[in-house]
Amino acid sequence: MDTILQAIVVGIVQGVTEFLPVSSSAHLILVPRVLGWDNAFILSPAFDATLHLGTLVALIAYFWRDLWRYLVAFLRLLRDRAIAGDVDKKIALLLAISIIPGAILGVGLESFVDTFFREQLLVVCALLVVGAAILFFAERVARHTREMDELRPVEALAIGLAQALALFPGISRSGITISAGLFLGLKREDAARFSFLMATPIIAGAGLWKLRELVGGSAGTFDGAALAAGLIAAAISGLIAIWFLLAYLRRASTDVFGLYRVGAAIVFGVLLLAR
Repeated sequence: MDTILQAIVVGIVQGVTEFLPVSSSAHLILVPRVLGWDNAFILSPAFDATLHLGTLVALIAYFWRDLWRYLVAFLRLLRDRAIAGDVDKKIALLLAISIIPGAILGVGLESFVDTFFREQLLVVCALLVVGAAILFFAERVARHTREMDELRPVEALAIGLAQALALFPGISRSGITISAGLFLGLKREDAARFSFLMATPIIAGAGLWKLRELVGGSAGTFDGAALAAGLIAAAISGLIAIWFLLAYLRRASTDVFGLYRVGAAIVFGVLLLAR
């Protein structure tokens, strides 16, 4: 298959699965393998991570008002050194706290994650099932009564620690953080919005960090056209996925995504063993 077409397929996979709680990292590892692709550029961890810049565009396009609002509020917080009943300042502080664990562990575990899970594909399938179990359990105990401005700093840190677990392919950044929000009593839509907002700086950092590797040639011969095609596909599909998920969670549970994860793990596992 043509490299650009492969990049578009991977970009769509990244855009959709980054925001739906089904694990983008697992799909980016498993889909090319079961399709039998062998392009070093497309299969590289650097290409996968750089596609995050496409989903970053989707996040900014959808949440730009919120992101600007909380950025300004955070700057006011730094200036005033007090929240003083300002809800925007509180949410800005909660978001800032939530990104700390993922940023620290992301740097520390980058090399291990980039190598180990690309060889242990059945482990990735197993982690899809683990993530499904977490989603199912979260829905069973969730109260769906709190909004994200009711979170306490320690709870934001807990969601941030959950986000750090998404470094392991199959767990899912959105899945684990939405689950954490549900465990803490958040309404489904609020859990998803907090998940997406807190993911923005992490996604930006990961994408920009890996872009230097991709351009530098560490992932094989650099293909600018394929990268551009993948980024555009990720941005468009990501924007659609955000809109769909937020609308869906206003009226339904995450159970369907848990069921999908189990089914996908079985299908991927069978195909991998068959190959």
